[in-house]
Amino acid sequence: MIIDSHTHVDQVEAWGWMDPPEVILSLMEEAGIDQSIVMPYRDATRPDDPATLYVRDAIRHYPHRLIGYVRINPHAAQALDALDQAIGEFEMKGLKLHPVSYVGFPYGDATLRLMRRAAEYGAPVLFHTGDEALALPEEVAEATRLCPQVTVIMGHMGGYYHAESVLEYASQLPNLYVDTSAIPYPWMIRSAVDAFGAERVLFASDGPGCLPALELRKLHLAGLSPQEETLVLSGNILRILGSVRHDL
Repeated sequence: MIIDSHTHVDQVEAWGWMDPPEVILSLMEEAGIDQSIVMPYRDATRPDDPATLYVRDAIRHYPHRLIGYVRINPHAAQALDALDQAIGEFEMKGLKLHPVSYVGFPYGDATLRLMRRAAEYGAPVLFHTGDEALALPEEVAEATRLCPQVTVIMGHMGGYYHAESVLEYASQLPNLYVDTSAIPYPWMIRSAVDAFGAERVLFASDGPGCLPALELRKLHLAGLSPQEETLVLSGNILRILGSVRHDL
């Protein structure tokens, strides 16, 4: 079984992003991927936010193929209510945070408060990480350190220029995971598995922007054992999502 832990569905005409669920489903078929975790490009600020409703409708229409994460601006006055609705009512499985988008430190009070609420549901928190200020691995690592009860996932394994530092942070923080989306080289996956174990590495593509078939090929070129590949492709994310509850 293959689960892609980081993909997108959304339609934002003003930004030129027109990715209805059928786009990622077509790419999944091409790559032989069974299920994908989907999230929008926009940050929700309230319950019934259009971005959240778009994901809700996608996962309801394709319940056996798509799994939803809500994406929220932690600084919004109704951020906690938006999270409660997404996980409690819409049965989404995780929280996506993009600090560059909403302009806030990963370890800021508002973000930590939202992360801790996600942890009450047992839901993971996926951070965009990369080479931009506010998304640097050391900033996300600090948020991870301050919330040891939260399962934190560093998207993109810290970005092109910071992947080596991620190995050190994840070795020190047992609640820190990484996903493989959009990384340039298969050896980065091999290094992560060697540094802190296959149990905390998740296959992901960041599709449709990145082709899932290409991202999957990188994983296959990383030289993992069959047991390690099974964990990375589906075992780890199934274990994480299996702990999510939809009531408090």
